[in-house]
Amino acid sequence: MLVASGRDRQAVERLAGTLRREPGIASVAPPQFNPSGDTAVILASPTTSPQSTTTQDLIGRLRDGRLNRKGLRVDVGGATAQQVDQSAVTAARLPMFIGGVVGLSLLLLLLVAFRSLTVALEAAAMNLLSVGAAYGVVALLADGGWAGRLVGIDTATPVPPFIPVIMFAVLFGLSMDYEVFLLSRVREAFLAGRDTAGAVTEGLIRTAGVITAAAAIMIVVFGALALSPEVFLKLIGVGLATAVLVDATIVRMLLVPAVTQLLGHRTWWIPRWLDRLIPRAELEAPATA
Repeated sequence: MLVASGRDRQAVERLAGTLRREPGIASVAPPQFNPSGDTAVILASPTTSPQSTTTQDLIGRLRDGRLNRKGLRVDVGGATAQQVDQSAVTAARLPMFIGGVVGLSLLLLLLVAFRSLTVALEAAAMNLLSVGAAYGVVALLADGGWAGRLVGIDTATPVPPFIPVIMFAVLFGLSMDYEVFLLSRVREAFLAGRDTAGAVTEGLIRTAGVITAAAAIMIVVFGALALSPEVFLKLIGVGLATAVLVDATIVRMLLVPAVTQLLGHRTWWIPRWLDRLIPRAELEAPATA
């Protein structure tokens, strides 16, 4: 849909003729003027689907300003243009969103609760690894290849811009729960006098079953969305189910304990100046007699 602002009706008619000769446009409806005659709406249908990158390129060409003439301003809108704009804005802001949430959460939770810069950086890297796995699965499914056909996606499909935001918010919350639950038990054993290897072993023994059971429940819940006929629900469901499986098994039950044990006592390292700055907090109140 194009909106032409100006009182030159002949210029608007010439614009409609120009659009009919534009590569990638299948048909152009006659301009519809408002009662005052200073604005007209022109409906143009592309030759390709709204999800096609060719259609997005067409919108970019129409917006490059060459359709604007003296006394006539042309704006491109409609559902397809809105989707293109929303995707561009979301893609530009997504790194800032992820960085802000991860940074602030780790600063407030891990640095304060565990008082360890190493744990904070390790948790940030592991969370981003889980998020990256989730996004990779969604991209693979949306491509419509052999993986997409397993869930009923036969052709390449664009990923709606809200899916990465929703997936990150849900996955980050779940993965942080698993991280804190595991490391709090490990640190509890470490502060009780166990060495790092013994503390990791005890923490895994006490938390592995609960984390695995909780993850299994979420995998079933998210996996059920793959049965939906809506493509965006399929992408969210399968992506989150795979991400939770990777996060709860490979990341929390394998990588985090392995890295913690390899680092040894350096896992709980924090610079002295930072230790003096941040407040002291405990995840649990000390036991009383």
